[in-house]
Amino acid sequence: MTTLYDVPPTDLIEAVAEVLAEESAVEEPDWLQFTTTGVDRELPPEQEDFWARRTASLLRKVAIDGPVGVGSLRTEYGDAKQGSNRYQVRPRRQSEGSGNIIRTALQQLEELGYVETAEGEGRVITGEGKSLLDETATEVLEDLDKPELERYA
Repeated sequence: MTTLYDVPPTDLIEAVAEVLAEESAVEEPDWLQFTTTGVDRELPPEQEDFWARRTASLLRKVAIDGPVGVGSLRTEYGDAKQGSNRYQVRPRRQSEGSGNIIRTALQQLEELGYVETAEGEGRVITGEGKSLLDETATEVLEDLDKPELERYA
């Protein structure tokens, strides 16, 4: 049986994002067009399917690292460069990602039943979430085994 560890992460995240978008399972919040993905960013995300990708990425992170909280995910999705260092003497520092984006996406995943809150430990993946990731990983692996895609592997 194929698991989420058997396929490249980028391919799995894209495939899970497509599944979530097709089901209309996750809804992009209205405020997303006005917010940034971190403190060091000046503009909102430009990708059309940003919300579905971020939600799929969070689902994978919770499956691998769980139980995990919003604080550690903020560090994970932060930027190690923290913007421009053009006229500054001090070294660059780690900046954290947006907690509101992460928290809202995790809440949507909880409503779908893919993630649940563990008592005092953060969030963990449920059986439904694990099966979604594993089934999608199987489909991705089958697509990667096709002859027309062998030249990209």
